[in-house]
Amino acid sequence: MGIDAGFDMVPPLSRTEADHKAWNLFIDMVKQEFSTDERLEVKPNYLSFNVGEVPKLPFEGFKFKRFSSKVSGGIATTTGVWNIIRIVARIAKSIFGSRLVTWHKAASNFGHYHWGEVNDSIKSYEQVDGWSESDAIGNPLTNPTSFKDSQPPLFEVQSVPGKGKGLIAGRKNTMGMRILVEEPILQANNVIPALLEPIIARDLKSLSKEKQRQFLSLHNNFPGKHPFSGIMKTNALPCGSGATVGAIYPTICFINHSCCANAHNSWNERLEQETINAIRDIEPGEEITIPYDHGGPSTTRRPWLKEKFGFDCSCQLCLLPPADLEKSDKRRERIQ
Repeated sequence: MGIDAGFDMVPPLSRTEADHKAWNLFIDMVKQEFSTDERLEVKPNYLSFNVGEVPKLPFEGFKFKRFSSKVSGGIATTTGVWNIIRIVARIAKSIFGSRLVTWHKAASNFGHYHWGEVNDSIKSYEQVDGWSESDAIGNPLTNPTSFKDSQPPLFEVQSVPGKGKGLIAGRKNTMGMRILVEEPILQANNVIPALLEPIIARDLKSLSKEKQRQFLSLHNNFPGKHPFSGIMKTNALPCGSGATVGAIYPTICFINHSCCANAHNSWNERLEQETINAIRDIEPGEEITIPYDHGGPSTTRRPWLKEKFGFDCSCQLCLLPPADLEKSDKRRERIQ
């Protein structure tokens, strides 16, 4: 028979904007967590984990009632389904709090819902209903390129005083929204400039004139006899956490830094794409920013940014009075 375990959403999510945003954020965090895990499969309407009894997460969160599987037996053990359930539950708990009800049959806990209504909810994942009438036209998770013609663009590349170019929100980007997905135009290993320069020169020749122009238009903080590697070193984003391979993107590389950024970048190893998601609501006219650094106190963060990218950070956080900045550093240290 096996032992079932998982978690339920009690009560189920509604179709409200708040629940919509929270679920979008949850889905993107799960995709980021398992971005290099081949057991995760992105279907048109849901995420599917090819482990155990193949638990699923719909893109339309109001349909969701349960994420579970048998966690005992040979298949469950070899596929690691119990560990996946725990990770997904942890992410969900961080967003939905007490609304998340975990259960495990071994502890004589059988969940909140009857299996009949759970199975009906899972069957409904195949049909797209839309969070609301407007979302049926343009849900960024199920149809990321379909928007009303009357809507302004999500962002525009514009000149930003003191920063060169940057991405400015054309309309409201809600928390959890996927702002941009791009494939790299160039990738390279992190090696010394003398070795990197001829490699990039060779790869540039294979690119179209437009992509060459996009690469050469980027800022170079390391001018000298290795201009190509200087552009690469200044602008490349790592292809995943701790990766030694960096990538250049035609639009993403215009996104500027902030120590209190409003967006997050992540690399999808399977799709070989970089994704930018809003981590809070971004209002029209606001600059879209990501963190270039890996945290730490301002005393180490700001000198590193100056050395690496050639600018003195003047974000809202770094412009705090010294006493407030010290308090902020201590808070960040506790969080990290």
